[in-house]
Amino acid sequence: MLQLGVLALGNMFSLGLAFGEDSAPLSEVLVTAPEPRYVAPTRRDRIGRIWAPVYLNGQGPFRFVLDTGANRSVVTPAVAEALGPQVRTNSTVEVRGVTGTALAPVIRVSGMEIGDLVLGSVLLPVMPDVFGGAEGVLGNEGLRDKRIAIDFKRDSISIRRSRRERPGAGFETQPMTLLRGHLLAIEVLVGSVRATAILDTGAPDSLGNAALLTALRRQAKDDPSTAIVGITLDVEYGDRMVVPTMQLRNVKIRGAMLTFSDVSIFRHWRMTSRPTIMLGMDVLGVLDEIIIDYRARQMHILTSDR
Repeated sequence: MLQLGVLALGNMFSLGLAFGEDSAPLSEVLVTAPEPRYVAPTRRDRIGRIWAPVYLNGQGPFRFVLDTGANRSVVTPAVAEALGPQVRTNSTVEVRGVTGTALAPVIRVSGMEIGDLVLGSVLLPVMPDVFGGAEGVLGNEGLRDKRIAIDFKRDSISIRRSRRERPGAGFETQPMTLLRGHLLAIEVLVGSVRATAILDTGAPDSLGNAALLTALRRQAKDDPSTAIVGITLDVEYGDRMVVPTMQLRNVKIRGAMLTFSDVSIFRHWRMTSRPTIMLGMDVLGVLDEIIIDYRARQMHILTSDR
């Protein structure tokens, strides 16, 4: 089963998906731009995402969002149409969203290229165009032994084979664990509450479960005002509020805002009893640099404001 989570807060969405099958590994991707094209830094007044140029069957590049919460890539209907009828299949896959499930058609491409790298035959679910201008999502196919360096200030992404090298001066190192086979997780403090944070670079907004809200001794509103619309268009509601200072080792993030709800995907993952966060770009994007080392199971963080 494919698992896909889409959180919609107004026009914002977050994405996470899971397939069980791996494709050919990546070796290296380097993307740079003089203006924010591929890495859009997050600030308090707007949401940034991490872009990657992807070629499918030699066509493109298509603008995909890099999503560490997704271990398969997906495309929009417009991309599937541009690739032509030869990529169509008669297959469908059950998609599990943040708020429900639905069936999605699947296309098959003979090659997916990122930079000079090529993946072989790949099955790609076709999802509604809910990605805010992106033409698809780049999942973590082949990234299990890779190192992703994201520099928001210099607008660059580097994806290469991990040699377990140490980061430069000033970085804080945070151990990572792998949950459910594909979810990258770190431990964080929210105020004095210890929580598990799932790294989701495809999510503009962060989402907390009800256990975290209870542990923070905050009360949900009688009438939750924030609609959470999944990709299946099922709707749930949550409470959106500012949380105490969030701490990732010695890095402190103040004024973060989370939406709290035990949505369907938290229930499916059985992540309702312990404080848990899906950590999106509204939090990750305020950092200067992030290095995610899959092989070393480490996250390195650099920020000028501690």
